[in-house]
Amino acid sequence: MEDFWIGLYSNKSFWAVALSALIAQCLKIISGYIKHKKFNFYWLLGTGGMPSSHSAAVVALLVCIGREFGAASSIFILSLLFALITMFDAQTWRRSIGFQAKILNKMMSDFQEGKKIEDKRLRELVGHTPFEVFVGGLVGVLVTLIVYQ
Repeated sequence: MEDFWIGLYSNKSFWAVALSALIAQCLKIISGYIKHKKFNFYWLLGTGGMPSSHSAAVVALLVCIGREFGAASSIFILSLLFALITMFDAQTWRRSIGFQAKILNKMMSDFQEGKKIEDKRLRELVGHTPFEVFVGGLVGVLVTLIVYQ
């Protein structure tokens, strides 16, 4: 078991992926603070927003695999497919779900006509814009290049 922890600690791919996701999440806090002029702890753990931490992590993994196994390897193609599907999902399906949540929340507000009814609102920010996905991917590339220096 000790070998596992030593191996994980010395694994550059692990650190590149983990740091890319963490840095992207931290950038969400900065971006949210600039945009809304307030701090919201949810930005650290929540989904959606600028940049996409999912994109940062999968692109970091893609770059790590490319560096270690080469672009001609099957594992690189698998990681490329995984990254593309993850980023496509982030900007299409999850974004559509967010738009639906926004519409449903508006419908609930209109339906309630100002009456105080306790209910939960759907979370609206679940997906990413293409730009947020791009910036997340860029974070993944930059962090991985730094880790591999």
